[in-house]
Amino acid sequence: MQTRKKYIFLAFLASWLLLFFFGRDQLHRLTFFSRKKAEAQRNWPCWTDQSMLKNFVDLEALQSDGNPSLPSPREQRAARLSIYQNSRCRMETCFNFSRCEKHGFKVFTYPRERDQPLSESYSKILTSIEHSRYYTPNPEEACLFILSIDTLDRDHLSSQYVHNIDEKIRGFPLWNDGRNHLIFNLYSGTWPNYTDDLGFDIGQAILAKASFYTENFRPNFDISIPLFSKDHPQRGGEKGWLYQDSVHPKKKYLLVFKGKRYLTGIGSSTRNALHHIHNGKDIISLTTCRHGKDWEKHKDTRCDKDNVDYEKFDYQELLHNSTFCIVPRGRRLGSFRFLEALQAACIPVLLSDGWELPFAEAIDWSKAAIVGNERLLLQIPSAVRCIHPERVLAFQQQTQFLWDAYFSSVDKIVHTTLEVIKDRLLPYRSRSRFLWNALPGGLLALPNFSTYLGDFPFYYLQHGSSPSEKFTAFIRAVSPMESPSQPILRLIRAVSGSQYCAQILVLWNWKKPPPPSGQWPQTTVPLTIIQGRGKLRDRFFPYEAIQTDAVLSLDEHISLSTSEHSDIPVPCQVDFAFVVWRSFPERIVGFLMRSHFWDPEQRRWGYTSKWTNELSIVLTAAAFYHRYYHNLFTEFLPAGLRELVDGLATCEDILMNVLVAAVTKLPPIKVTQQKQHKDIIPQQVKGTARMASGQHFSQQQDCLNQLADWFGYMPLVSSQLRLDPVLFKDQVSVLRKKYSRLEKP
Repeated sequence: MQTRKKYIFLAFLASWLLLFFFGRDQLHRLTFFSRKKAEAQRNWPCWTDQSMLKNFVDLEALQSDGNPSLPSPREQRAARLSIYQNSRCRMETCFNFSRCEKHGFKVFTYPRERDQPLSESYSKILTSIEHSRYYTPNPEEACLFILSIDTLDRDHLSSQYVHNIDEKIRGFPLWNDGRNHLIFNLYSGTWPNYTDDLGFDIGQAILAKASFYTENFRPNFDISIPLFSKDHPQRGGEKGWLYQDSVHPKKKYLLVFKGKRYLTGIGSSTRNALHHIHNGKDIISLTTCRHGKDWEKHKDTRCDKDNVDYEKFDYQELLHNSTFCIVPRGRRLGSFRFLEALQAACIPVLLSDGWELPFAEAIDWSKAAIVGNERLLLQIPSAVRCIHPERVLAFQQQTQFLWDAYFSSVDKIVHTTLEVIKDRLLPYRSRSRFLWNALPGGLLALPNFSTYLGDFPFYYLQHGSSPSEKFTAFIRAVSPMESPSQPILRLIRAVSGSQYCAQILVLWNWKKPPPPSGQWPQTTVPLTIIQGRGKLRDRFFPYEAIQTDAVLSLDEHISLSTSEHSDIPVPCQVDFAFVVWRSFPERIVGFLMRSHFWDPEQRRWGYTSKWTNELSIVLTAAAFYHRYYHNLFTEFLPAGLRELVDGLATCEDILMNVLVAAVTKLPPIKVTQQKQHKDIIPQQVKGTARMASGQHFSQQQDCLNQLADWFGYMPLVSSQLRLDPVLFKDQVSVLRKKYSRLEKP
């Protein structure tokens, strides 16, 4: 047995010796290949087709550990945890919904401290809130709270950096660890890392931040906002650059970029590589390193040539004449050129990995921007060349819509932020993604009215439906009924004869109670009397009694002739106007026109009732419009603007026209001729029944200019269109017409 074990041991030893002497070369070869494979992995990417594709990658940079000034992943995680201690916050866990139940969505801004300076941008944000319909001066009514401490710039090196915020907010009795608070921020972190460090603990507050990393973004809680400059307008804003008559099928440049190049630090790798795609023909990619105090100390061999080429092109000219604009990351993920590209209808090509795009919770950016990858820069030119021209135009149109709807002013950015939060409070009554991404936009499609597309005047075509086939006559009464021949009684009888009239509502705005039902005329349609509050804006209140899509707004003094020998006898002229309105349900369609004009001497807007070839206002004393505009007038406009109409003559007419024009970007429509009309000023205005004509128009001009100031621009759109029935006959003799035979029997 022992001998057998001895032989087994000797055989095992002999096999190892043979393997060592005869297999040494094979083992060496295996070791060599494994080492070579490891080197190949470290040197990735190592292109096998080097003759076909030039390698622009710096292999030494890939083999190194990267920029030593950048934090390691462990340090990044530690920094993120220190900033977002409540990183799992959601609306359900870190927001008190009960504060919003009694008084609705109201926002309170902390009182401003005299010794605490505010940046121009943060002052605009607070002003937007305080002048909006959301604002309340009572913190007990508030659902959301905004700090008066400027938190926009949290760069320690900035002169606008506010110190000791933690100590200040802890002393606020309403802070409550940030619960139901909203914090705005544009710049976070500092050189060299530019992390998301705000320098204070935000607690359970919602963060509305520019340049938001997706890793730090708390879905359904935080909000990503765009980076905007201090010169961004408070309200209104400039229009987009794409007009109906300026669409070029092919612009001079396909893809452009002109901006800074960072030689060191975060963001330098992306911009340093942009020169590779420049061809000097249809792709222009220009960078300069001439910025900052110490740029000459760090400049490389390309700087001098880049600086010379940089001055050969004008930035605004490139924006105007390019189809696509590269929007690379800077020191932070976002940049000003993102909004600049949107306004210029230059489709943004985003090279900013990890950026949570502004309002991505609501906006579908796949229809307006190209999201690229920083590591695949060389593929961008071929990718954009493959996009079909029709899709390019669709992208450009969507950039204009998004710019005008959400980004052209600080007001719109702030209001969009608040409306996104408001939608979270009542998900079952929130806006659909379609409402956010289709005209006229989420800010003008109020979910309190409806969440069904067919209820709005803008979406009948997309929804494949039509407005209801009946209308509600809404008559405003501002004088007592002293005789059976009162104009309002004749008006009720005339309108009730229309085949499309479903009901008649009378808004009784006289100081005495309305007459009993026996004194009102008998009609074939229901007649309802509504007691008003004696204010001009009452006529545009969203009364539940209005059941039809169309509203025929009438003043009691309007004269609609019932004579068979008139131009268009009632109910024919009312029926015709209603048929026209059903073809244009988003517009105001009526009989009485006015127009506005710019007075260069007075440098203000003027208002006129003279008969001209242009109109921009149709008086609601005799006009059709969609009932949704009652909700928009009452809920969208701030209280101060609605109060304005109670003190100025005919201001409610102008305000409704301005509102509809701001929503639709379209003029009203006038139907048929109507020459017999006199402006009668309601008796409740300033306690007088009539005013001098000069003072009357002066008030209307004051109203028009105050509205233009509030909107930030003049929304009214002029038109030369008037629609008449085919068989319309005017009062001019056939013998006096140039083509008299056309009307002779």
